[in-house]
Amino acid sequence: MQVTVLGAGTMGHGIAQVSAMAGHDVTLRDIEPEIVDEGVDSIRSNLEGGVERGKVTEAEMDSALGNITGETDLPTAIGGADLVAEAVPEDLGLKTTVLTDAEDVASEETILATNTSSLSVTELASGLERPGNLIGLHFFNPVHIMSLVEVIVGERTDESTRAFATEFVEAIDKTPVVVRDVPGFASSRLGVALGVEAIRMVEEGVAAPRDIDNAMELGYNHPIGPLELTDVVGLDVRLDILEYLRTELGERFTPPQLLKRKVRAGKLGKKSGEGFYVWEDGEAVATSGEWSDR
Repeated sequence: MQVTVLGAGTMGHGIAQVSAMAGHDVTLRDIEPEIVDEGVDSIRSNLEGGVERGKVTEAEMDSALGNITGETDLPTAIGGADLVAEAVPEDLGLKTTVLTDAEDVASEETILATNTSSLSVTELASGLERPGNLIGLHFFNPVHIMSLVEVIVGERTDESTRAFATEFVEAIDKTPVVVRDVPGFASSRLGVALGVEAIRMVEEGVAAPRDIDNAMELGYNHPIGPLELTDVVGLDVRLDILEYLRTELGERFTPPQLLKRKVRAGKLGKKSGEGFYVWEDGEAVATSGEWSDR
């Protein structure tokens, strides 16, 4: 199968990697050559780490890298593709434009997928000439490690598109969960609900972030606590999702003032070096703010 991934950032190069490791021919496309190169370099780094840990053989690494081609020209990237998956930032206008441009140069049989975590697949499809060809494929970060993919079926998604997407997810050794196109789907809605309540608990002085996270990790066997996960996802991303869900589902998703203050201060989590934790070399080394000495 020929797979084209639009967007070479964190999610895009992850989708490209797992597709290539499954034996698909993959084109990774972005608007600048440097961004494409960075995406391919990240894939190589992930695979080299897998080799060092004994999770990937050198032959598997070489084969996966050999299946990937970098590209900046959109028609060249999409020509002959069976599946085109966009993985651009979570912005409705941007995703709509990318999908519309992709459809313009894709064949009538090409399946389009959006890697949205919260936006309406039905709304994204409304501007397409072939809305039945669009489906949501919500991958999780890091893509090469996380086994879940939400398959989001829009109001006008064809049954053949759903079947194609489900088979693709299974073929790349992931587990598909099929959900209707409702705000927040399943995972984002539940995950954000847990995260926002944890933030309110910090705001109300109930407990320190690390204690709240330990309660969920040790008491409920969560692999990562809700506040550390918020840092990993990005506080700005969580804020955007909450504001969208508040509009769609009501006041229970109102963003806490603490979250708004941190975003305004540029404390976006792991990517900025500080959120609910202080981050160094990709690790949470201390708690941020008033809880830092507790």
